Amino acid sequence: MPAPLILIADDDASFRRVLQYQLRQAGYEALEAEDGKRALELFSRHRCHAVLTDLDMPGIPGQELLLEIRRRSPDTPVIVITAYGTIDSAVEAIKAGAFHYLTKPLNRDALLHTLGQALAFAGLVAENRNLREAVTTAFRFDGLIGGSKAMRRVIEQAGRLASVDTTVLVTGESGTGKEILSKAIHYNGPRAGRPFVIVNCGAIPEALLESELFGYRKGAFTGAAADRTGKFEAADGGTVFLDEIGDLPPQLQAKILRVVQENEIDVIGEAIPRKVDVRIIAATHRDLRQMVADGGFRQDLFYRLNVAPLVVPPLRERRGDIPLFVRLFAERICGRYNRPLIRIGSAVLHKLEAHPWPGNVRELENVVERLVVLSRGEEADLECLPGEILEPRLTVGRASISLPPEGVSLEELEKDVIAEALERTGGNQTRAAEFLHISRNVLVYRMQKYGLGPNRGLSENDGAEDP
Repeated sequence: MPAPLILIADDDASFRRVLQYQLRQAGYEALEAEDGKRALELFSRHRCHAVLTDLDMPGIPGQELLLEIRRRSPDTPVIVITAYGTIDSAVEAIKAGAFHYLTKPLNRDALLHTLGQALAFAGLVAENRNLREAVTTAFRFDGLIGGSKAMRRVIEQAGRLASVDTTVLVTGESGTGKEILSKAIHYNGPRAGRPFVIVNCGAIPEALLESELFGYRKGAFTGAAADRTGKFEAADGGTVFLDEIGDLPPQLQAKILRVVQENEIDVIGEAIPRKVDVRIIAATHRDLRQMVADGGFRQDLFYRLNVAPLVVPPLRERRGDIPLFVRLFAERICGRYNRPLIRIGSAVLHKLEAHPWPGNVRELENVVERLVVLSRGEEADLECLPGEILEPRLTVGRASISLPPEGVSLEELEKDVIAEALERTGGNQTRAAEFLHISRNVLVYRMQKYGLGPNRGLSENDGAEDP
């Protein structure tokens, strides 16, 4: 890794040489400039990691040099150097954006310490900016997988909700991507620079959930040895994502309702409520409307949360998105395991598109990871797919029926089921009809159709039924 490059701007040539020598001894590279004009020329041609500048220079003084560097490169730290009698100028430079100031004559240890702090701070600033950019990119709406009409509609609705500060309720089966959609709403809205705090209401023990959400003060209860900041306080100015809110205990539903209505929280151990500024996005795989009807969820809280509902469709209802997900997961997982991108052939893709995906996108990602890990060549091996995808089974009620890869005749399947029912009941048509949950008339019709067993006909009292 190349040594950091430091630009020195000072009209004293001997001072510059001493500084340059000290910096090189400490492992830095250094450039010299005798005035502000030359410093700007060097700064334009080289990627300088920090600038050391005297304030009192001919031509362009240090204060103007500082402002111009800040304009061109706000993240580059500038350390000003001043004589002891001009401290006020150094303070003004700090107000203008200088990282720190040093007085002449310079102490070598103080110089290197301050420079080290400046470079470390600049590194953190760059890292945080890159992280924000990466997060924003990762959760752009146009980057979400949604080729199907149903999903594009959801993404379009979420995009509109990002710009307003209303409460959002995201529903859908487990594994459909409710959290990712919620993050996209946050990171594309006005609160993007503030925290996105996740609370899984179903994963935290009920006894701990209140203190986790609202925090407590030292001595509030036995074991409260120090203050603890709750999730709502930690998210102040940002968004709280209440995942699986359908699992929220009834006594806490009232407290969440107060946050939604009053923007206030009750910290355990404090007598006065605290104001918080948070946006709430809630998610659940449960039917909250039915829970309200059954008395398991507060009606007033449901209506407060359900201001802007988003329903994420299951993967089986947007099979056109499966190839897009497969390609994305393959690229991501191959990168994680540092292996060449694996190709997903049409035979494998056909199997993946035919699977019902009860675990939705999360299940699909796990299957793609399995393919990447177990496949031996450049193309995914069909035999590396799980058995339930290679040889799918049709589930009807509690019955599980194996479907061969080449397909099945529905009439033959019905004939086999009726034959099995007759065999189990010793040929008793009445009992076989009960076993199949159909009338005896319908059973006899089907037996005639498929030539199964003796036809005893229908009595006049059986009546005619539409088979």
